Amino acid sequence: MTDTVWTVRDLTGSARRAPADPAIDDGALSGVTPAGPAARAALHTAAAERLAGNGRFEQAYLHLREAVRLLNGTTGTTVEDELGRLRREHAEAREQSRRDSLTSSYNRRYLDERLTDLLGTGTGRPVCLALADIDHFKQVNDTHGHPFGDRVLQRMVHELGRGLPRGAFCARYGGEEFALVLPGLGPDDGVAACEAARERVAAHDWTDLHPDLRMTISIGIAHTDRADIGVEPLVDEADLLLYTAKQAGRNAVAHRSADGRAQLAGAASGRRSIPQLDAGHGRPGPPPRATAE
Repeated sequence: MTDTVWTVRDLTGSARRAPADPAIDDGALSGVTPAGPAARAALHTAAAERLAGNGRFEQAYLHLREAVRLLNGTTGTTVEDELGRLRREHAEAREQSRRDSLTSSYNRRYLDERLTDLLGTGTGRPVCLALADIDHFKQVNDTHGHPFGDRVLQRMVHELGRGLPRGAFCARYGGEEFALVLPGLGPDDGVAACEAARERVAAHDWTDLHPDLRMTISIGIAHTDRADIGVEPLVDEADLLLYTAKQAGRNAVAHRSADGRAQLAGAASGRRSIPQLDAGHGRPGPPPRATAE
């Protein structure tokens, strides 16, 4: 360690340990004579952190600008460069906070934020929300292991997202469930987009992951054009219809017709056994246990 490094560390530590005082501005550096520009810049940086912590952002900016000026002679960094770097880092951190770490799709946090925004505009613009669940995914994990299952999830995100309409997006809802958000689409177009996604997954060549692998998904899609509906009722309806698609044989898209009946789209529309569950009641619970007489 050089004497300069120790001086910078000591000066910065002293400045950060000093009690926060809203009256402190440039006087925070009075009476201190650091050994060189790097040490002086460290003092300005520490003072900027204290001032920003007290909400005095304009004075904090002045200290930060002075710190950059002191270091400019050796680094070639301008104030504009430093501020641009900080903006980029902030944008990257914000984007990372919205992404699922495994699949790189959007995460539940971003999904909730976007749905709240879309439903809270008060314009009554149509929105479709679909919940998609990978069929028999537990068997994939049990047979091939969780690392293999992770690769299936990553591939699934790509197949779900690559053909979505403009403005739509895919988010990981949890486990092997994904949400498809389709702003601006009416019920017919929303169902068509989901049926296309189901067909992409079913037709995809999964054999490069394993020779015997075949994957399908089940989807429930809900639609609203009301300005007063909340996120939870829309999610509950999509979840109920996902349950309907599962109970009706899987590898299907379930939706409601104009008269409120649950239907299956596309090739699955001819199936006979389609559960009819009322909207707003949620999935039925497990059957009661039989008790011994």
